[in-house]
Amino acid sequence: MNARNLFFTIFLVLPALAQETTAVVVKVLDRKLKLPAEIQAYQSVDLVARVPGFVEKVLVDRGSVVKKGELLIELSAPEMTAQLSEYEAKALAIESQRFEAEARLAASESTMQKLREAAKTPGAIAVNEVVQAEKAVDAQKAFIRSIQTQSAASRAAAAGLKEMLQYLSVTAPFDGVITERKVHTGALAGPAAGALLRLEQISRLRVVVAVPEAEVSGIVRAAAVPFTVQGGLSGTGTVARLARVVDPRTRTMSVELDVNNASGVLAPGMYAEAVWPVRKAKGSILVPPTAIVTTTEKVFVIRNHAGLAEHVAVSKGAPAGDLMEVFGNLNPGDQIVKRASDEIRAGQPIK
Repeated sequence: MNARNLFFTIFLVLPALAQETTAVVVKVLDRKLKLPAEIQAYQSVDLVARVPGFVEKVLVDRGSVVKKGELLIELSAPEMTAQLSEYEAKALAIESQRFEAEARLAASESTMQKLREAAKTPGAIAVNEVVQAEKAVDAQKAFIRSIQTQSAASRAAAAGLKEMLQYLSVTAPFDGVITERKVHTGALAGPAAGALLRLEQISRLRVVVAVPEAEVSGIVRAAAVPFTVQGGLSGTGTVARLARVVDPRTRTMSVELDVNNASGVLAPGMYAEAVWPVRKAKGSILVPPTAIVTTTEKVFVIRNHAGLAEHVAVSKGAPAGDLMEVFGNLNPGDQIVKRASDEIRAGQPIK
């Protein structure tokens, strides 16, 4: 008898085992994951002076609650003020010249008209006098046009300076709280001098949750997500924005929740724990934990295949009540051994 026949002879005489079996269950799980999150201000900005100047007054301090458009800091810029006065004085002088030039133009035009009338009488005046009068009128008109150009340039320069001087008043771009004060009276401010104040909107917050890559496909916009922070505080946010890119270091995607914080209990910078709902498009394969056999070589369940034991390799997922999620070549309704062990060999008869 060869070795193969000997093996089948031994195999056929193995006794059939009486084992309790159970059906594989496939259903959509409604699980919750506790994920780390960070609370951030909905809007946050460092306020910087747009023009160089000196700080005259600081009307707020750290913790001040301000409204949009409220005056926060007053600056002064003596050089710009003096330059504005110079442009305005120049514009007035040019306007005075324009009035005088227009008066001379009127006189020249009157003279020209009289000479033209007189020239209608032969020999009354020389033709050259009419030509000279017309040239004088044209020259006066050209002079007035140049004055008008100078006047427009001066007015534009003055208007530009006035607009720049408006930036000496630093106002709040939105409702919020002053969280940092970085300047005091007398300091030099300007675009290169750094921030004066930090303003943050905390009546509305962003809770940024790091969602694992495997759960990204189940993100539902506008879904309500509860969260907790240390000290017993809690809240609920609405899924509003997705980063749409996975961080290669953590394999997570940042998802933002919008949170109403009108009470001001929550604060930016707090760390939170979000109770994230896990939703999958496909159902999960569920088996009893006792049906899973773990050895040094593999993890498997034992399926009753036409009365014979069949080892089906699986990998473990998350617990789901009294069942366990697994991943493997199993189908709904497959009968598996409920209390399996590695003593049940593949191919052994099962009652």
